[in-house]
Amino acid sequence: WAQRRFMPRVEGHRRGVQSVRRVIEAAAAEGIRYLSLFAFSSENWKRPADEVNALMGLFATALKREAEAMHKNGIRLKVAGDLSRFSAEIQESIRQSEALTAEGRRMLLTICANYGGRWDIVSAMQKILRTHPEVASHPELVTEEMVSANLALNWAPEVDLMIRTGGEQRISNFILWQSAYAELYASPVLWPDFGAEDLKKALAWYAGRQRRFGMTGEQIQAKLQGGSEC
Repeated sequence: WAQRRFMPRVEGHRRGVQSVRRVIEAAAAEGIRYLSLFAFSSENWKRPADEVNALMGLFATALKREAEAMHKNGIRLKVAGDLSRFSAEIQESIRQSEALTAEGRRMLLTICANYGGRWDIVSAMQKILRTHPEVASHPELVTEEMVSANLALNWAPEVDLMIRTGGEQRISNFILWQSAYAELYASPVLWPDFGAEDLKKALAWYAGRQRRFGMTGEQIQAKLQGGSEC
């Protein structure tokens, strides 16, 4: 977005923060109960140092500025990822923002920061081995439910709709386990320009999808019409 306008890359990130606010407001207005946004991936540390530092600054500022508004609007904030690499100041801001919004019931907003889907799955398995050492010699004890319960986003249901902006058509290591049956929507709109109308287009597209979860279309129709169990 910034490069097309001959601006520094960080300006695109600044404008992207404004899009975060617009999308949160639009999602809440649409009655969406769970919204997860990919703010900073575990691979983003590979970017130029000045860009990473700018992103950290924007993240810290946005946490302090937006937490009060989320609290007033009944939106609960949680941050998922390996937070150990963040500064003590950012970690404290995360704790304070999560505590301030803890009673929000209108929508649960998850910001994924220093997060990666593969890291999430590996971390879940490490937790399982620490809490259930017996699975090392009895791997058959590991279940999908056990893995799900130990994932970073274990408070959220599986993904229904995943939106990629800027015309990208890849998952990019984002909540891999939970997206097994997600509907993937690619928007040509770059993130700093993405807003309420773009979200509505994605939701309209999603409403036209038939989610089969391995069954046939006929089985789904029969289930919807109150037919026999499939």
